[in-house]
This record gives sequence, structure tokens and C-alpha cells, in this order.
Amino acid sequence: MPAYNEEGSIVSTVEGVVKVLTGLNIEWEILVINDGSKDNTAGVVKTLESKYPGVRLISHDVNKGYGHALKTGFAQAKYPWVAFVDSDGQFDFEEIKNLIEKTDEADVILGYRLNRADPFQRRIFTWGWKMLALVLLGLNVRDYSCGFKLIKKKVIESIWPIESEEKVTQIEMLIKAKKKGFKFAEVGVHHYPRTAGIPTGANLAVVRKSFADMLKLWKNLN
Repeated sequence: MPAYNEEGSIVSTVEGVVKVLTGLNIEWEILVINDGSKDNTAGVVKTLESKYPGVRLISHDVNKGYGHALKTGFAQAKYPWVAFVDSDGQFDFEEIKNLIEKTDEADVILGYRLNRADPFQRRIFTWGWKMLALVLLGLNVRDYSCGFKLIKKKVIESIWPIESEEKVTQIEMLIKAKKKGFKFAEVGVHHYPRTAGIPTGANLAVVRKSFADMLKLWKNLN
């Protein structure tokens, strides 16, 4: 669970994930990647660690971005399947069961947002990145940036290292996994408005860095 300044939502989100995983009767861990938050996200997660033995806090000293938080989580994950979900409470983790149903037929299970509950500007930016990834790299999936996925650990190991940051991290992952011949499945997941925190995905500095990373990835893969 990548988290940046999610003090207001992290408790309910983590506790919701704990409840679902406990009911699945499987071995599990929850890694909360605190990406240099300036609020008390780390302190709140430390309290959750003491309450739930399966919860673990991993902190970046400074904010390194969403993509880097994902990569830290992937590197630290220990089980054969790795799910990630955003910490802002916009997904219902109960729907992980729908992704798990696809594990017999696919190695990479992608959530795609039903009725996406994000501001118009952010949806436009995401559509633009999707089109750019399709034209430059041939990535044809419904919702590459959806923050709810389930991936075999062996897929991550086979495509490592992942060098891109921010928006391009997931694009690089998916392109490399496709090239390796791994099987994909897509599952619709519900998406809800934020109740706390501030999204950073439309930050212009992030957009500029991501565009440079996209061009670099296109050059490296062609």
C-alpha cells in the first residue's frame, strides 16, 4: 500500500484490508510504504503495527513518488502473489476476491475502474498517458494506472529491475510482462471519491518527469 500524507484515511483502509485478508484463510502481510509523508502517516501506521502483527511499515526518508513506493513494496514482498492497492480508500478491498478468481488463468490481474471518481483534469491526464503508451509501446489495456492489481511474484522477479518512476512505472511493468509472455486478465473494480488527503497525480513536475521517462522507455524497448 503506497501512502503519502494519508493520515486521514490510512486507519480505515488498512483495517478494511486486514478484515478481508483474515477472512480469506491465507498467509498474508500488509506492507505500508510511507513515501516521505509530511503528516503523521508513519506514526499512525506504527500504531497499526502493534495492533495487527501482519502489518509492516516501510518508510522513505523523503518523498520519492508513487512509482518508487510501488517498487519498494515489490522488492520487500515475500509471498508468491503480490497485490497492491492505494491507501486513499478509493477502492473496496473486498473486491480482491474477484481478482483472486482469475489466478488460475492469468499471471497479472489488472483492476480497471468502474465509474472513475476522480477530478476531470486527472482523468484527462490519465487518458493521455494511456494513448501515449498505446501509440509508442503498444500497451493495450483498459486502465493501466488503476491502483488495484494482483501479480505473481515470479513476474516481478523476471522483469526486474524496473527503472521508470511515477506514471511510467506501471507501464514499464506491463510492457515487460507482455514481452515475457505472461498472461493478463482484467477485472472491473468500483472506485469511490476521496474522503481525505490530496491527490498528486496531476502535478506538472510529475507530468514532465513522466514524459521524459516514457520517451526513455520507448528508446530502450525499441
